[in-house]
Amino acid sequence: MLRTALMAAALPGVLVCAAAAAAQDAGADQVKLGERLVGQSCVVCHFAPQLTSGSYAPALSRDTLGGNAQIMHQFIADGSPRMPGFKYQFKPQEIDAIVAYIKTIPPAAAPPPPRKTPGGAGAD
Repeated sequence: MLRTALMAAALPGVLVCAAAAAAQDAGADQVKLGERLVGQSCVVCHFAPQLTSGSYAPALSRDTLGGNAQIMHQFIADGSPRMPGFKYQFKPQEIDAIVAYIKTIPPAAAPPPPRKTPGGAGAD
């Protein structure tokens, strides 16, 4: 009887933990899908192919478009004059996955200012 009462008392906590773990797994799967889709369609323009070369488009990060997921989704779907829209290529859930992945990318560090060298350009 006591064991049954303890099980009944613990069951809601176990169910909440299981639901949270399932939600985390679903979120991780969504981010993985987003990473794959970004690798297929976005990396060409938004990521530099080499350390010494630039990229064609702005770098993506969680701060892109003010960090607003809804605006990111709309922009990816509709595109802009310089970027194609992907609403016909990707389902809305796939665009959400791309946004979820972008939200995991930290902003790029600002490049350090150029160092002044003694006797270099600008020296009197």
